[in-house]
Amino acid sequence: MKAEPIIILHVEDDSAHAEIAKRCFDKSPVANRVYHVSDGQAALDYLFHQSRYADPKTSPRPDLILLDLRLPKVDGLEVIRRIKNEPGFYNLPVVILTTSGAESDIIKAYSYRASSYLVKPLDSYKFSDLLDTFGYYWLMWNKYPH
Repeated sequence: MKAEPIIILHVEDDSAHAEIAKRCFDKSPVANRVYHVSDGQAALDYLFHQSRYADPKTSPRPDLILLDLRLPKVDGLEVIRRIKNEPGFYNLPVVILTTSGAESDIIKAYSYRASSYLVKPLDSYKFSDLLDTFGYYWLMWNKYPH
């Protein structure tokens, strides 16, 4: 019996960062599907099946959210606050992946129940290394409730 792929919702407004992440996840030995949105409102629409994401078949529930903080329309901290206040998303892992290492952002993210907080390295090679390591942990070793 083949395992279902891990569904990842990647919320990232920087297209270069999104492409690096896509390449890293594409080469993962673990089956996964990445759904990318580029702003906070689109992330909320996707999760709550609103607007163009109304069909759960084309917008499946993610097993993991990879969330930037500095997003257009709705900030990432507001996104995590809203989804973690919904009982159906309480146990959904949300990993913050951002350029901000500000202590106030880290404190807020964890107070809103972030699962992890990662600061993006400025160097693209180090960023790729971080995503590869992240992929091994979250895709290979971490277990998800279904």
